[in-house]
Amino acid sequence: MKILETVAGMRDWCQEAGPETKAVVGLTTPPPGAGGRGPASLGLVQTMGYLHAGHLALVRAARRQCRRVIVSIFVNPTQFDRADDLAAYPRDLARDRALLEREACDALFLPTPEILYPPGFDTWVEPGALAAGQEGEHRPGHFRGVATVVLKLLNIVQPTHAFFGRKDAQQLAIIRALVRDFDLPLRVEAVATVREPEGLALSSRNARLVGDERTAACVLYRALQAARAAFCAGERQAAGLLFAARRLLDDEPLARTEYLSLADPDTLRELEIVETRALLSLAVWIGSTRLIDNLILSASDPAREDGA
Repeated sequence: MKILETVAGMRDWCQEAGPETKAVVGLTTPPPGAGGRGPASLGLVQTMGYLHAGHLALVRAARRQCRRVIVSIFVNPTQFDRADDLAAYPRDLARDRALLEREACDALFLPTPEILYPPGFDTWVEPGALAAGQEGEHRPGHFRGVATVVLKLLNIVQPTHAFFGRKDAQQLAIIRALVRDFDLPLRVEAVATVREPEGLALSSRNARLVGDERTAACVLYRALQAARAAFCAGERQAAGLLFAARRLLDDEPLARTEYLSLADPDTLRELEIVETRALLSLAVWIGSTRLIDNLILSASDPAREDGA
């Protein structure tokens, strides 16, 4: 696995890696078909490190579809709305490197803040209406930082495919809009949320749960499932579906609900009634750790929750 730390080094690697990736640089049209390990296929997985099975699922999806796979690790300071949250974000680069070696990752990009935000940097991507609610409402400036760093990394690597998890549903919607609106020649591939046996969505932040907090954190998934059970039983009113979820959250003494949302999966506007599909999402504090999760409610296939 090649370790790269500079923009020039990353671009040079794409040029020199071989004929199967040379065509990626300067690509002007998306690769044909729905994916596949074509002659110019290059997959990018953007992470903030402290890798877990959810990240590795992204890497494996990229490996299945692409000739070459690059993972970036960058704890992006511009997407944190609190300095203490940035300082407390878990890091273990040696472990991350070992995991990626085992996954046969071709290259690891390790830029520093000074590389991606050099002196004089002053141009930002401002997401529109998709960033107004849910996470955007409670984390001002968060998606500005996310969209900016995602666009920078996509421009540096110029992948044919970029892989993101469905757990960050609003982020995924914003990235899809960014790729569309800026006419970027790549495919955004969404990968299903990976969960622990009790349903807790894997997250680097789970490492900060202590004692009974890990058990309490499972209430997020139970709340989502309670709403889905009501949906499968015929409930279509947002008030009833949200009540089914909130009742469980309110019964957990270690949980503090920040928001509970039922929105259109494409526009992220809040719904009063579910006619076809809805994104049910929530953010909950368990002690001092903030966790998010979501699932899709679909009238045509109520049993599915991953939005595929």
